[in-house]
Amino acid sequence: MNMTDEQLSDITEASWISKTFPEWGNWLNESIDRSQVAQNHMMLWWLGNMGIWLKDADQTNLAIDLWAGTGKQTHDVPGNTARHQWQRMLGAQKTQPNLRRTPQVFNPFAMTSLDALLVTHYHHDHLDRNVAAAIINNPRITTPLIGPQAVVNQWLAWGVPKSRVTVVHPGDEFKVNGIQIKVLPSYDRTILITDPVSMKIPDDRQIPDINERAVAYLITTSAGTIYHAGDSHYSVNFADIGRQYPIDLALLAFAENPIGVQDKMTSVDILRAAEALQTNTVIPLHWDVWTNTLGDPNEILALYNYRKERFQYQFHPFIWQIGGVFDWPDDRDLSIYNYPRGFEDRFQKPTNLPFSSFL
Repeated sequence: MNMTDEQLSDITEASWISKTFPEWGNWLNESIDRSQVAQNHMMLWWLGNMGIWLKDADQTNLAIDLWAGTGKQTHDVPGNTARHQWQRMLGAQKTQPNLRRTPQVFNPFAMTSLDALLVTHYHHDHLDRNVAAAIINNPRITTPLIGPQAVVNQWLAWGVPKSRVTVVHPGDEFKVNGIQIKVLPSYDRTILITDPVSMKIPDDRQIPDINERAVAYLITTSAGTIYHAGDSHYSVNFADIGRQYPIDLALLAFAENPIGVQDKMTSVDILRAAEALQTNTVIPLHWDVWTNTLGDPNEILALYNYRKERFQYQFHPFIWQIGGVFDWPDDRDLSIYNYPRGFEDRFQKPTNLPFSSFL
């Protein structure tokens, strides 16, 4: 049946949802599949939040913190919600309005190729059961699922076979085809006060082992090196990382912190981190997704332009849009991503449009 002939009596909430979500359908999946990365290049797509898809010149595909979930959907949350991250952080009694703001641009169930899934920590806007199901139930994909112990615990609790998971700690190194990956420490202090269901809650006098809960990744391809810091806060240790490793792209978590919360880097933190990491390009992520922490990356650009002559190491910010592609090194000097406007072939051959003589 042609959709234009569909009768209103045939339309239900279920049919509406199935035809509407994910909002981009398979468009981005197809774009990634059809992209052939040139030698000495790498391409990245921003999937929202801290989610990244990376493809190198060997056409190896990595996904990092791929998320296909949501936040609040009703005011009436049943049961005890005291374990919710925001309530533990604030001591708040009411549920917090973390409503998902951005569209779902990637369909995990339409994946045709994936060589590894990396996850930085167990918060469920980074570790997603839908993504795990889409991978494990797809016979064409034998992807290893890689993350710290708490992440692996959650995968196992969801029914992921033990043979498909790999626990990593800071200092570990491994390869996915030609891509070299080094596991680095996370500086996500929020992870110390929000406990996963799959781990025993420590005594209040004990400090949890952050290395069991969260990590960061240094990813080196033939074209360059990416530092994905997960939800790390600003840390003076960024200076040590910058001294030890050459970093082309630093992917950092930026957002507007509610009063009483230190959960994401501010605009000042992003610039300080970029300088300390000695990166060529810093890309703020995470600012897009939650209504209660929505950030404005233009603040970073404004502050950068005010202070750029004072930085000891030169870098520049790149402000992305969800679903957009970034080609390294072709896009290394870009500051702002703009979606393609289309019609690139508009004047490649003569046209005879109706009423063109009146235009």
